[in-house]
Amino acid sequence: MTETLPTAPALIVDLGDRSYPIYIGAGLLDQPELILRHVAAEHLVIVTNTTVSPLYGEALQARLGEFKLTDLVVLPDGEAYKSLDTLNTIFDALIETRADRQVTLIALGGGVIGDITGFAAACYQRGVPFIQIPTTLLSQVDSSVGGKTGVNHPRAKNMIGAFYQPRCVVADIDTLNTLPDRELSAGLAEIIKYGLLWDVDFLDWIEANLPKLRARDPAALHHAITRSCAIKADIVNQDEREGGLRALLNLGHTFGHAIEAGMGYGSWLHGEAVGAGMCMAADLSHRMGWLNAADLARVQRIVTAAGLPTRSPSALPLDTLRQLMDSDKKVQNGKLRLVLLHGLGTAVVTDKATEADLLATLRSTQATA
Repeated sequence: MTETLPTAPALIVDLGDRSYPIYIGAGLLDQPELILRHVAAEHLVIVTNTTVSPLYGEALQARLGEFKLTDLVVLPDGEAYKSLDTLNTIFDALIETRADRQVTLIALGGGVIGDITGFAAACYQRGVPFIQIPTTLLSQVDSSVGGKTGVNHPRAKNMIGAFYQPRCVVADIDTLNTLPDRELSAGLAEIIKYGLLWDVDFLDWIEANLPKLRARDPAALHHAITRSCAIKADIVNQDEREGGLRALLNLGHTFGHAIEAGMGYGSWLHGEAVGAGMCMAADLSHRMGWLNAADLARVQRIVTAAGLPTRSPSALPLDTLRQLMDSDKKVQNGKLRLVLLHGLGTAVVTDKATEADLLATLRSTQATA
């Protein structure tokens, strides 16, 4: 193992004794020391899926296998498999390989793999270390950072899980070269989200650089990933367990999660549902007098330019969509709390939206058949 590539982290998530670095760059999967410097165990278990394994999983197993006992667990691909049944597949593999409390899990894949592997790590023998290696744009800018782990319930997304921080995050931009265009656009939804809720200057940059991002320009992607992770790290540093501020990161998600559950997990990608959900949140913000018409139109224009839907699916009945929103984790004391916009760059969590305004938004933002 060489020590000639001392790549410095781009960012640090500052959580005291749970702090960890985020590495962002090209060719990082060719630098196993980035991973191994955060591993004390002699046994590694890479968890990946059937799509990522032949692209990167087998090669990473071979590289790490030169230094550590390294097993590979390959799960089926898709949001539909982010379930308790699939979680047990990981536990079965850990028990079969006699993994002890010193084992380190490595999540190699998109948000589903990161979430389910992190949850497995939080649970196995009451907690073992894990590392995030996100291979999709969405997971690189959002789900790999912040320690949210979990699985879906058939009636509600991410309802079963734990806050459990990784030892490090390694985001290799080169993995985005094999990402389908649809998945790339899904990741852009979360990037847009950061501009809308936190940093209007970043939103300006996103709007101007969407053609470069969709063309996979390396410099543009590097900046977008780094700035997105910096915003998320700043918020997580202040509110690790979503006691207040961190809930802002759910802009568009209450609407989006309901779309995902209502259409069946995997029918709509998470980022697609969030894209539509952000437009729905913007519409409701406009109805409440918090967002002007020009800014509402701008949100819709940016989401469209990213290749994302701006409306909920016509096939999902509005009463079903409304009911599913009540399964959201932000419901407190029977009251639905939504993340809405007080102008671009400023978000709030509120339970002040009237039912009449909410239903008007659901009606006006549903796609026509």
